[in-house]
Amino acid sequence: MLSKKMEKAFNDQIKWEYYSAYLYLSLSSYFSNAGLSGFANWMDVQFQEEQFHARKMFDYVNEKGGRVVLQGIEAPPSTWKTPLAAFDYALRHEFAVTKRINDLMTLAQKENDHASAIFLQWFVSEQVEEEASFGDTVNKLKMVGDGGGMFMLDRELATRVFTPPVA
Repeated sequence: MLSKKMEKAFNDQIKWEYYSAYLYLSLSSYFSNAGLSGFANWMDVQFQEEQFHARKMFDYVNEKGGRVVLQGIEAPPSTWKTPLAAFDYALRHEFAVTKRINDLMTLAQKENDHASAIFLQWFVSEQVEEEASFGDTVNKLKMVGDGGGMFMLDRELATRVFTPPVA
């Protein structure tokens, strides 16, 4: 059974994961409108990942006898000045997600909720991957600038696919 404190924290994080999905869908639209279909694909895959994360938490709360209460999601930004600005914004968002996941882990430890701490370990590891992935693309965007390298990077990002993790 989840404590009320853990249940509320998970509910808040579920909202945040769905907001993240919404943000990445907005970024996908931005890139699509800019004619960067590979970038749009990359963000669409990220959208799918965030939905997976939210659902994973949703299922966990229910499995532990808690109650998921879905909350309203605010509208994300929809325009950025450049592809680099858009990816940098997303990277900073991932830093905030990492902090939230770490705070959830700290709460689970304080509550002596070993099951939740074990469950959250997957998300802690996932955030390392998320930050690295976004950071790598930010670095590539800095290298290519506004030149022809953008075409090559767009082609590279088009190859990303969503593969749900094995349970």
